[in-house]
Amino acid sequence: MKCLVTGGAGFIGSHLVDKLIESGHEVVVIDNLMLGKKEFINKKAIFKKIDIRNYKKLNKAFKGVDAIFHLAADPRLQVSIEDPISTHDINVTGTLNVLLAAKESNVKKVIFSSSCATYGDLPVPIKEENKQEPLSPYGLHKKMGEEYCRLFSSLYNTETVCLRYFNVFGPRKTADGSYPMVIPIFLKQKLEGKKLTIVGDGEQTRDYVYVSDVVEANIKAWQSDIKNGECINIGMGRQVSVNEIAELIGGETTNVPERPGEMKSIQSDNTKAKELLGWEPTISLEQGIKELKEEAGL
Repeated sequence: MKCLVTGGAGFIGSHLVDKLIESGHEVVVIDNLMLGKKEFINKKAIFKKIDIRNYKKLNKAFKGVDAIFHLAADPRLQVSIEDPISTHDINVTGTLNVLLAAKESNVKKVIFSSSCATYGDLPVPIKEENKQEPLSPYGLHKKMGEEYCRLFSSLYNTETVCLRYFNVFGPRKTADGSYPMVIPIFLKQKLEGKKLTIVGDGEQTRDYVYVSDVVEANIKAWQSDIKNGECINIGMGRQVSVNEIAELIGGETTNVPERPGEMKSIQSDNTKAKELLGWEPTISLEQGIKELKEEAGL
């Protein structure tokens, strides 16, 4: 099959490209390299430097494609607060461009990378049917992307699935990349012999899921019968505090002030992923961090 990955030079996208190629598929990577890195792109992939805000180029690139994995975004939560207009253009208009080009090119299915940021602060564990009250423009952008997927399925019969990622970690996740950045920042600080900077009191929690498990969720979503814009949580189903992450990585710590737009507690209910996709996480937080520390020589 011919697959196309927007954001295929990014952290999650590049891992997905590797897996698709390993599975024998032809893969086209679209990325403007604003946040992605060219060295992450699999040598066997066809790379096209295209910005998802350019509809005409997208439409041309989508010809003959069977499935699109739409990961391209500006996922930096704080940047969306500081600059909501340009991030809206990337995250919302860009997603609309992808869906419209997919429709015009008769692409069978689009798998959209959404985020737990659509929820805001809710009692945990969070289920898909919970009310979405995003605390940042980024969270709102992803919510709007989900709605566009649903509409394109109902209006134009473009098959879509939305995966709400929780906090994805693993190799290639850089300290200067997207939100959230706790694990790579702590690893970088430890490597440099600096104190680990904990935002606020460090008791805020996140639900960490390993990148290879997220890749598997994308492939299962593509191969599933789901086609109506269904939204599915992709998380470990366990909440872990920043203080616990600091303990796992090890080293002295220092506290810095809290930032606006941050969710206090995050934990997924991943029942739907298990039921609809036959998916569940396989790599624990402890195992993942151990491997990252070994890779970094710590």
